[in-house]
Amino acid sequence: MRVVIAPDSFKGSIGAAAAAAALADGWRAVRPADEVSCIPLADGGEGTLDVLAAGQQGARWHRARVRGPGRGLLEACWLELPGRLHVIELARAAGLPLLAVPDPLHAHSAGAGDLVVAALDRGAARIEVALGGSACTDGGAGLLAALGARFLDAGGRDLPLGGGPLARLAAADLSGLRPPPPGGVRCLTDVRAPLLGPGGAAAVFGPQKGADPAQICVLEAGLSRLAARLGGQPDAPGAGAAGGAGYGLAAGWGADLVAGAAEVAAIAGLHRALDRAGLVITGEGRYDATSLGGKVVGAVIAAAQRGAVPVALVAGVIADRPPAGVRRALGLTDLAGEAAAAMSAPGRWLRLAAGQLARDLPDGAS
Repeated sequence: MRVVIAPDSFKGSIGAAAAAAALADGWRAVRPADEVSCIPLADGGEGTLDVLAAGQQGARWHRARVRGPGRGLLEACWLELPGRLHVIELARAAGLPLLAVPDPLHAHSAGAGDLVVAALDRGAARIEVALGGSACTDGGAGLLAALGARFLDAGGRDLPLGGGPLARLAAADLSGLRPPPPGGVRCLTDVRAPLLGPGGAAAVFGPQKGADPAQICVLEAGLSRLAARLGGQPDAPGAGAAGGAGYGLAAGWGADLVAGAAEVAAIAGLHRALDRAGLVITGEGRYDATSLGGKVVGAVIAAAQRGAVPVALVAGVIADRPPAGVRRALGLTDLAGEAAAAMSAPGRWLRLAAGQLARDLPDGAS
């Protein structure tokens, strides 16, 4: 039988590639004659480049010196895939872990723009920007500024970088913006949040970046001013990703917003791998009702259902009942007896879970 193993990372414990390898080892220990294919996946946030690099022949890493999300410079890398597709992971230049102390009003996305410029200079035919894990709530203004846009106050002066100064935004000048590559730009979003409002970038994700209620109001005011100057669709699903960088790239640079998990799965070849498969095993750290709304597990289940491939789910914690398309679901916490034990040795419990699935195959996939 052909078995496809396509998990997300189990955040806080094990990456997607290592999780896939552990599941494969556990399956092969029980059913060594089966054909097992590992396709680790990501949802467009942190870890997307590592997943794509592991699954694509001919992938090439590039490096550049860029601005960090605060003060100072850092070395950041991006990935070139066949066909001159360049993929930038915003978190590598503007991620929250890059700041020693969160700075919600002044953290910016300019470094991600520096990476985009470097990709253009290397002849990118298409660009994809993986959004997620950002330190900033600047609506992508820093990124666009790196590409040549200007954001001005009432006196015609360039605003400082960061989401806070956008509350003084009077005008946006896009006349100096570098053109996008001929094949266009796509943003891989790991959330479906809009730019503004109680479900938007500042209100929902600002606290995760250190913003207090007063600062959230400032950030929301800045994003509102940015939307008034750039137009576009601030209510589009994913516009609020990466502190509104999804909105900025769409409204200011014509980028398309796409669900990251489905796009990464397509690039990684999940649909081809599912052809003639007898089972697909997917997983993540916590399965709940949100897992079906743009995350890896939901994308895998949807792809498997289209191909009539049975699904097995392994998660650190299973908090909600999986859909009918999932034949079997195992929680590592249940196997280990407690969450701490499962997280301390995730590879061990993933191998045990896969072995149990393999032994129980007659009761699941056929």
